[in-house]
Amino acid sequence: MNLALWIAAGLLTTVLLISTSKMFVPREKIAAMGGHAAAWVLDFSPGALRAIGTLEILAAAGLILPAALDIAPVLVPVTAVCVAALFAGAVAMRLRRGERATIVPDLIYLAVAVFVAWGRFAG
Repeated sequence: MNLALWIAAGLLTTVLLISTSKMFVPREKIAAMGGHAAAWVLDFSPGALRAIGTLEILAAAGLILPAALDIAPVLVPVTAVCVAALFAGAVAMRLRRGERATIVPDLIYLAVAVFVAWGRFAG
């Protein structure tokens, strides 16, 4: 079970770090490169995108570092709950925009975050 939780946390960390590109790439370029699935960035200001990216970096660190360094490991499930909230917001945003076809990855990441939170709180 511990291995599965580490793999899930690693997957979420990878996804979060990859998605931080919104902090550095202009939103118009992201929307043009990603097509319809990336058009959501135009609904947010550059400052809001930087704030989301900052939260994603902090979440990536919070999913791995506390357990790996054995310093306040309770922060891992707390971070996983926050990541679940982040993806729940992504799901709500996609529903609001009518992007039902692109909602599946966010639902999967939400489920993985819930799994990590559940597994680390229980263990």
